[in-house]
Amino acid sequence: MDIFSVISLFGGLALFLYGMHVLSNSLEKLAGSKIEGILRKLTSNPLKGLALGTVITAVIQSSSAVTVMLVGLVNSGIMGLSQAISITMGSNIGTTVTAWLLSLTGIESNSFWLRLMKPESFSPIVAFIGILLIMVAKKQAKKDIGSMFVGFAVLMYGMDFMSGAVEPLAGMPQFASILTAFSNPVLGVLAGAIFTAIIQSSSASVGVLQALSMTGSITYSSAIPIIMGQNIGTCITAIISSIGASRNARRVAVVHLLFNIIGTVILLALWTVIGVFVEFTFENSPVTPFSIAVIHSIFNVISTVILFPFSKLLEKCACIIIKDKEELTSDDKENSAFLDDRLLTVPSIAVGNALSTSRTMGALAENSVLDSLKLLERYDEEKAKEIVELEGVLDNYEDRLGTYLVKLSKCQLSDSDAKNVSLLLHVITDLERIGDHAENLVDVSREMYEKKISFSHEARNELRTLAEAVTQILSNTTRAFQTGDLALAKTIEPLEQVIDTLINEIRTRHISRLQKGSCTIELGFVLTDLLTNCERISDHCSNIAVAMIEAAHGTFDTHEYLHSVKTEPDSDFTAQCAQWKSKFEIKYDI
Repeated sequence: MDIFSVISLFGGLALFLYGMHVLSNSLEKLAGSKIEGILRKLTSNPLKGLALGTVITAVIQSSSAVTVMLVGLVNSGIMGLSQAISITMGSNIGTTVTAWLLSLTGIESNSFWLRLMKPESFSPIVAFIGILLIMVAKKQAKKDIGSMFVGFAVLMYGMDFMSGAVEPLAGMPQFASILTAFSNPVLGVLAGAIFTAIIQSSSASVGVLQALSMTGSITYSSAIPIIMGQNIGTCITAIISSIGASRNARRVAVVHLLFNIIGTVILLALWTVIGVFVEFTFENSPVTPFSIAVIHSIFNVISTVILFPFSKLLEKCACIIIKDKEELTSDDKENSAFLDDRLLTVPSIAVGNALSTSRTMGALAENSVLDSLKLLERYDEEKAKEIVELEGVLDNYEDRLGTYLVKLSKCQLSDSDAKNVSLLLHVITDLERIGDHAENLVDVSREMYEKKISFSHEARNELRTLAEAVTQILSNTTRAFQTGDLALAKTIEPLEQVIDTLINEIRTRHISRLQKGSCTIELGFVLTDLLTNCERISDHCSNIAVAMIEAAHGTFDTHEYLHSVKTEPDSDFTAQCAQWKSKFEIKYDI
């Protein structure tokens, strides 16, 4: 084996890792936000969590990505530690799928159909189809399928490169002596763990082992400890990602490490003890890529079967290692309340988290306005302080979400995720402004309370009607945004028009009372501030609704939409306006 073989080996490894990266990203994009929705629904039951971890890892072809994602989800408070543990165990089973795909490399037969199953036979076809889809397809989903095909073909080519590069090792006595050392179980486990920790992928590490096995020099006694060590080495990615995370998030990484270490110790001990009494005839036989896939699967399945009933004990061990403190630090509070950059490794989950956080922000904005409207009837200083503090919270939400969404927009996103990111970038500013106007309404209430002034009976009735209309538009906007209900979103702009008309009518009535001397100029200034803030709140609700509707169509031309919806002959805009006007009509004369 010369320097050129070494260069080919590293080139093959590079192609292998890049192909796996492209394949994983493409599969994840195709799955899109469905992963996030499934995670929320199926993690209540440990068995469901186990199955979910297996399936998701098999889909996105990376247990490291799944574990890092879990660290982020727990850190963000979306998922509990116990839920993450069962998914972590499932991910160890799901990651074995890659080894089975790579085992196709070892197929040897003169049969046409079996030869066609060899990667060197079908990879060129898969690559050609993938490139064709990327170049010709118009829909992003089909382009993602093309990228998936190309990634798979590159991965298989990399595997083939590595196999060819290590072929000369078969006749080298030095290589044989090195492998003999790995028949020592401890050295084999250490070698597998260290190599996997360096390249941070157990799938890639197993792939390299499968390539080396094609030399015929690796025996079962050497391969089994190495495979066990590879499962330990893959934990390094989660450990690195958990640095700086909340305690529960760090515990996810600890559980992942404990699971693989304990599983390795138990099975290695069983292998050694049974070997004392039973002679394994295959122990010194050459291992094949197919055999490696079988061993990898058996190890992970048996480890899961043994340790799954003790998941609560693993959780307690993690809590002992990462101890609770009496008080949360500011970092812990911040990490648990907001978004986590670790989730950017799986953009669909990150988008789902951003949507969830934005909906929480919307609910907070709605509550702040509703509370501020109540202060107009009866002022409460404690409640006023809460609303002002809540406005600061909304500012923080906007800052963090804005930064997070900008980072997300630079990731490779599916069409639906890209639309959601664009929508949220438009919406979060309006939600923050709604909080500003709630604070302004608090100032209006405080001024009236401190100056001991109040509106007339007629004015109070008018303002109650306005408050009901503002409450209605806020409720519709929040529900439409939380559920993605476009039909409900289309009812908001007509209501906004009715609120504008209602505000103009209240202003006209106030001027009439002012002329009759039944109202004061001082109250007029207060009323103007109040009406202006209510009008702005309804405007921001309209902006959110229009952004939702436009995002669904892939455009954000707000002015064009508003013009068309109000001027189209068959539009039901006028009918909806009439309905809202009838509901929020001032039913008495001045």
